[in-house]
Amino acid sequence: MKVAFAGTPEFAAIALEAILAAGFEVPLVLTQPDRPAGRGMQLQPSPVKQVAVAAGIPVHQPEKLRTAEQQAPLAEAGVDVLVVAAYGIILPQAVLDLPRLGCLNIHGSLLPRWRGAAPIHRAIQAGDTETGITIMQMDAGLDTGPMLLKRAEPINADDTTGGLHDRLAWLGAEMIVEALEALPGGLAATPQPADGVTYAAKIGKAEAIVDWTRPAVELERMVRAFNPFPGAIATHGETPVKLWRARAIDASGTPGEVLLAEGAGVIVACGEGSLCITELQKPGAKRLSAADFLRGMPIAVGSRFA
Repeated sequence: MKVAFAGTPEFAAIALEAILAAGFEVPLVLTQPDRPAGRGMQLQPSPVKQVAVAAGIPVHQPEKLRTAEQQAPLAEAGVDVLVVAAYGIILPQAVLDLPRLGCLNIHGSLLPRWRGAAPIHRAIQAGDTETGITIMQMDAGLDTGPMLLKRAEPINADDTTGGLHDRLAWLGAEMIVEALEALPGGLAATPQPADGVTYAAKIGKAEAIVDWTRPAVELERMVRAFNPFPGAIATHGETPVKLWRARAIDASGTPGEVLLAEGAGVIVACGEGSLCITELQKPGAKRLSAADFLRGMPIAVGSRFA
């Protein structure tokens, strides 16, 4: 069976590596164009492109897939199925119709919950106790296609998006190989239920600004959900500070007020309860434990975070 692959970040690269390791023929990989990255803002290939190039697979990097010219390499590849994972480009119906067995998507949630761009972030932010991977047959809707495989993964109390992402990436890689080995006709397609639909909107940088009037339990989830991107941001004096590790505790004060600042953590009052911050970062510096951070940037009790 000939399998084309469309994806961009590390989540997708792990799946591509698994498909290759399972022995499937992959004549074409689609990924987004190289983007500027790093301090020098040099063009960098996506993780998926790096895997494809190392394996000697032709790579197609259109900005969109709207025109016949943009779609031509996939049409000419004559593949049986297209696997899609975090590609970041909408597939029009003409592309969905090209592979003989259609297009399979690796989605990082238990559909129909958290359709959309940021399912891992949103599951942690909402306080969900589990998420998972759904392998679905793609249609023209936003993650609305029938489900072929579905497997749950618990969300631990200290999970960050980074850690949960890695577990789901490996789970998705295992499941897509299982799905491909069962094709054609070996998997029952189950329509998604109408109940329980939620949408995982793309994370905006404006969301990363901490609102201290919110309950501490919500802010704790926010810090975990936005680790490693985009990072929860608060301002102390004139200095923006990223918060990387924190836990909600039972203490009270005026929202934003520093109640304690010592090696064990910086405690800041919230709308309900307080947040004990244990890992912080100021601009141009590394992430530091509270103890190391306070040596370089003392924070006075009674001062305020905005």
